[in-house]
Amino acid sequence: MSISLTLEEKIKLKLEEKVRQNSLRTLNLKIKGIDFSSNDYLGFAKKKIFLNEQIGSTGSRLISGNSSYHLKLEKKIAKFHNSESCLIFNSGYLANLGIISSILNRNDTIIYDQFIHASSRDGIRLSNSKSFSFKHNDIDSLNNKLKQAKGNIIILIESVYSMNGSICDLEKIVELSKKFNANIILDEAHATGVIGEKGKGLAVKLNLESEIFARIHTFGKSLGCCGAAILGTKSLISYLINFAYPFIYTTSLPKVSIKMIDNAYKLLKNSKNEISKLKSNIELFKKTAKNYNVNFIPSNTPIQSIIIPNIDLLKLISKKMNKLGFRLYPILHPTVERGKERIRICLHSYNTHEEIESLIVGLKKLL
Repeated sequence: MSISLTLEEKIKLKLEEKVRQNSLRTLNLKIKGIDFSSNDYLGFAKKKIFLNEQIGSTGSRLISGNSSYHLKLEKKIAKFHNSESCLIFNSGYLANLGIISSILNRNDTIIYDQFIHASSRDGIRLSNSKSFSFKHNDIDSLNNKLKQAKGNIIILIESVYSMNGSICDLEKIVELSKKFNANIILDEAHATGVIGEKGKGLAVKLNLESEIFARIHTFGKSLGCCGAAILGTKSLISYLINFAYPFIYTTSLPKVSIKMIDNAYKLLKNSKNEISKLKSNIELFKKTAKNYNVNFIPSNTPIQSIIIPNIDLLKLISKKMNKLGFRLYPILHPTVERGKERIRICLHSYNTHEEIESLIVGLKKLL
């Protein structure tokens, strides 16, 4: 008779496996140094403001947590991003989980880029829909998978992919969506504040917002806050209020958070200089990396990654760069696939030219 392991024993075995793979995660205090790791692309998170508001929200928005502040901000965000309507969620993770898990059923199909975020993958699992991945940014692969789709079809993509910094070919994907009568859910998390006029996102930049079923804009990156918004039709927003469990059964963001988001959007409307500096830094980084023959994954966004598949070497280089005064971290499996472990660098409007060149020189010496 075999003796099964207790739950505690199973947990310990899984952790021991992580240790053997040199991939055990731990919570550490933020490393001191020049910031090349955060998503604070425009420096908004460093802004200091005073908000004289109550601390808590007292409940979910369907009970006691709603307010005129929430409703007014949703109208402002919808208008800013050229959308009919908007619904605020507590995080980008919950926004993706909420819409993807609730919008389809087992008779429908989700086609998703292989590099989509973990939150979207969890939404797919909860949806019970059929699902197929297509090769990253590969239009032919997407076309082939769409041929297999049945029922209502959702295409899940991101404007800017968080580990590569690559941008989706939205115009061609929209063409395909029309051909197959599919609906697009576009995660604009890393495009918010970065792409398009005033950082309105990729869909607005390409004048394609009316062709997108739903857009997700998050506040935790360029906007320097917490939370997210789903943009879509009034019918979609009403549907989510009634069927998206991560919205229905979550304590709402308090007024202090809502006012912080509102303040961040005011900053974004006047962020021409910050966005210009960020674009300049991206071009400088690419030029300097080429001059020093340091091979990063091609990217025209603040996200710049260099693959170092040897985990021991990857961690060693990261630690040495930290000691040199640069704040960056190794990215390991399962965040990226095995053999594609990397250092991910995030550029900001506030990084100086000297900091960028010193970073690349430091990496060059260690690679």
